[in-house]
Amino acid sequence: MGETRVRQATELVIAAGGPEVIISGRAAAFLLRYAGLNQYHVDHRGEDPEIDQTLVALKVAALAWRGTATGTQEAAKPELDRGSQWLSTSQAAAAIQVTDRAIRKAIRERRLHAEKVGRTYRISREQLAHYRERRGSRA
Repeated sequence: MGETRVRQATELVIAAGGPEVIISGRAAAFLLRYAGLNQYHVDHRGEDPEIDQTLVALKVAALAWRGTATGTQEAAKPELDRGSQWLSTSQAAAAIQVTDRAIRKAIRERRLHAEKVGRTYRISREQLAHYRERRGSRA
């Protein structure tokens, strides 16, 4: 796995026609899902055309990233799915070449989000991709 360098905030702001921010597809997916921007867009659609277009651009970037990170453009659902969207701790460990113990430790330390199903954990491919990117960006 290649190292991913985290760009500093000053590198993410450009000022061609006024200050604008560059957001990666992974960051867009994270913000849409966990900051509630999808719901905000639904609730406030049409109020400000620039905001509408910005949120649409975030969705396009998130879908593109999610398609490459998880193999599907659908966000992971919180309930257990029979498809390949969810991984066990051992499957997640194998996918990113760490031990099962390392995955369970990351879950325990809240560095990796997982759903508890009975006595086992299920990890969405999207969450694993976020975790892998964060691990790869540590220098």
